Amino acid sequence: MAEKPHMNLVFIGHVDHGKSTTVGRLLLDTGHIEPHVIEKYKKEAEQKGKATFEFAWVMDGLKEERERGLTIDVAHKRFNSPKYYFTIIDAPGHRDFVKNMITGTSQADAAVIVVSAIEGPQAQTKEHIFLARTLGVPQVIIEVNKMDAVGYQQAKYEETKKAVTELLKTVGYKVEEVQFVPASGYKGDNVAKASPNMPWYKGSTLLQALDNLKEPPKATDKALRLPVQDVYTITGVGTVPVGRIETGVLKPDMKIIFMPANKVGEVKSIEMHHETLPQAVPGDNVGFNVRGLAKTDVKRGDVAGPVDNPPSVAKTFTAQIMVLNHPSVITVGYTPVFHLHTAQVACTFTELQKKLDPKTGSVKEENPQFLKTGDAAIVKITPTKPLALERAKDFPQLGRFAVRDMGQTVAAGMVIDIEKKEM
Repeated sequence: MAEKPHMNLVFIGHVDHGKSTTVGRLLLDTGHIEPHVIEKYKKEAEQKGKATFEFAWVMDGLKEERERGLTIDVAHKRFNSPKYYFTIIDAPGHRDFVKNMITGTSQADAAVIVVSAIEGPQAQTKEHIFLARTLGVPQVIIEVNKMDAVGYQQAKYEETKKAVTELLKTVGYKVEEVQFVPASGYKGDNVAKASPNMPWYKGSTLLQALDNLKEPPKATDKALRLPVQDVYTITGVGTVPVGRIETGVLKPDMKIIFMPANKVGEVKSIEMHHETLPQAVPGDNVGFNVRGLAKTDVKRGDVAGPVDNPPSVAKTFTAQIMVLNHPSVITVGYTPVFHLHTAQVACTFTELQKKLDPKTGSVKEENPQFLKTGDAAIVKITPTKPLALERAKDFPQLGRFAVRDMGQTVAAGMVIDIEKKEM
């Protein structure tokens, strides 16, 4: 039987809007978790006075299971729909976790954004939608969750849908391509099974909506780019970097170079979900054993590529950014942390070149003195230490970034051009 196409799926949403519950329900109702496991969690949850948390605990239980054993698929859970096989990337929704979400979301082929029908979209929902867009998540599904808590009223669903539609338009998603599903993760309405409680809704369940997603284009024709997420030392095996292939193909016996580490090695073997692979392609989250590599040679944030087409390392780069949320203003000399693929590097704003009209992209002002929340701009950036990245138009996955400071995402953007550092 042919392998189903693979999709990386991220669930994002406000901390209280029922994201984990939806994921737990989806896994249960598609037969990926045994009902007795949920029963066990339910009893534990009731004893601890948290009666409705059993689904969320499934995801948290997986976290504990991960912490106990060394598994290569760090926060990932596999699940099959009729058309695809999905790896669910669990991206915590709380404000403090936006940075994990950034590294998580940048890997997603699609996102399910969970919004509560009780409260509608919150400030955080807005930030999540904007980040999903700026970080290049091509397709989104909006799950209007907790419909059971609003009496399954169509009016509540329409109200939430309208508010979210406005947000989607603002950030440039084509609204007609976005699927909306009214659901209850806790009760199971419209997650994997159609709901008898919402006869007014004629659309897809969440599971069907996932199958309606378009298959992601395979970036196999490009050079290999593989950002390193972690590096393990496995006894009897050696040094095993772990990461997701963004572009190109990884094969055993390939000579690869890690940048900016500037270390060369040869691929011995590749493993995914505990199986050895003859090759790995974009979207695959793999561990790969590298001959001639010590654990200290590479770290999270390095990018692997072919020796004859190494990843670019920036001395400086030009970027287009959008200021999302800055308490005062951004001026030349400002040095926040840039999150780019799996790297986190402090970078300095060295030139503010142009201020743009965020709606049309036309130039509003040359060499502005400062940038504030809501401004879009072209800027020149100097990393404080070597950083591997690419132009967004060559390798979109390695050309998008978020800017974090003071515990929040202050800006997001993409790389337009690179002044390369001689290595």
